Amino acid sequence: MAGQTQSPKQAQYDVVIVGGAIMGASTAWFLSDNKDFDGSVLVVERDTTYQACSTAHTNSCMRQQFSAELNVRISQFAADFVKNLRSYMGGDERVPELSIRNFGYMYLADNDAFANVLRESHKVQVAAGAGTQLMTPDQIRAAYPFYNVDDIVLGSINTVDEGFWDGSAVFDWWRRSSRERGVEYVKNEVVAMTLNPAGTRVGSVTLKSGEVIACGHVVNASGPRAARTAAMAGIETPVEPRKRYSWIFKAEQPLEMDLPLTIDPSGVHVRENGGGTYQCGGHSEIDPAVDYDDFAMDFSLWENHVWPILATRIPQFEAIKVQSEWAGHYAMNTFDHNAILGPHTKVENFLFLNGFSGHGLQQSPAMGRGTAEWITYGGYRALDLTPFNFERIPNHCPIIEKAII
Repeated sequence: MAGQTQSPKQAQYDVVIVGGAIMGASTAWFLSDNKDFDGSVLVVERDTTYQACSTAHTNSCMRQQFSAELNVRISQFAADFVKNLRSYMGGDERVPELSIRNFGYMYLADNDAFANVLRESHKVQVAAGAGTQLMTPDQIRAAYPFYNVDDIVLGSINTVDEGFWDGSAVFDWWRRSSRERGVEYVKNEVVAMTLNPAGTRVGSVTLKSGEVIACGHVVNASGPRAARTAAMAGIETPVEPRKRYSWIFKAEQPLEMDLPLTIDPSGVHVRENGGGTYQCGGHSEIDPAVDYDDFAMDFSLWENHVWPILATRIPQFEAIKVQSEWAGHYAMNTFDHNAILGPHTKVENFLFLNGFSGHGLQQSPAMGRGTAEWITYGGYRALDLTPFNFERIPNHCPIIEKAII
């Protein structure tokens, strides 16, 4: 960890949050905003530049097109939160007024099996109040003439509260506001945890700088490093870092209308970025867990896989030039690709906030709020997130999310 560590001001905190990126920041802010919570909060972040965290590598988009109703509800709250950020932050005039650039998500199915998945998911989404529409190939051609849909069976799109939002602004204001309310952030790293003799609670965490900090609750908000953090408490959790590649490119002939975030049947996805530029993402066919610090690019992936798919699906993208590229990590929940929340089944004050599998940024408002509620009340209040609690894992009760990009 580059640079000097910072020591906490106290030797004991009611809540220690391990990880200060989007999930840790959300939880800290919602705790600071809850009038029924009057405890102390310490956020420990190993890299306060946030350059390598999943939050920094995101598409910064949200969608309601999920196969699980709870995920739809979670994103609906996110949309409301973003559009009313200033109001949620008490009307503070320093807080920017944000909106969602609703170019939508376009899922494309090239076979009947996937088309049926889109149809079943559509029923779930519409029942929850989402504006999702199914489109035949002819309807897609009429509305979005730049697509080649000769092999497409069905499309699914929603342009209501689906698209780009300024995740970095929300992240910045969560940190700024919670600090002003007394939340303490330190640049440091949790390297060990000590349990009570019964093994039912984390009594303290040890920092890289040597301090031993007593704690009431520990929140695991360490993204792709979730399994490492849990292991300090003797807990196994099915979260691992999976590498995801991104490219920003400029088109010689830009499209004449906004490009929805398009999910090609191959898994390659591309969206509008503005100014004749576009952001594209994908991953290798072989998708293993990688080292926590492995952000090396696979330069052959663009030439051999991604660009040919883009040029086939959108012929105007035959002539494009890459402007920047990077690799980031999904915190992949290998059990069922859904969030892992709530307390451990034995270590009762160890809370999970992990395994978001690529849709964490858009879920951060609901997840931070829910975790803050659990700490304050011992249960969820605004939205029942219990189905995502950790206990489903040892009970072998997966909630399969089919809409993973």
